[in-house]
Amino acid sequence: MQDDKQKTTPWYRVPMVWVVVGGPLSVVIASIATAVIAWKHIDPVIATTPQGEVRPGDNMAPKLSPKDAMAPALQGRNHAATPAEQ
Repeated sequence: MQDDKQKTTPWYRVPMVWVVVGGPLSVVIASIATAVIAWKHIDPVIATTPQGEVRPGDNMAPKLSPKDAMAPALQGRNHAATPAEQ
């Protein structure tokens, strides 16, 4: 008899549901906000000098020697076993 009179609480009134759903939901909202900000404020690519001259090499990384300390890791790894230049 008591089972029939027992009230059930709707799912949205249970605090633990909001604890479980709230964390991932806030991460999704923050990532969407970050994507919108990144999309609306894209940095422009500058391909000309203030005088209007086009410099085609500006968009390419400089070619560094594999022995240079600032050489990219992939370039340095590929040349790690090469003999020393004379």
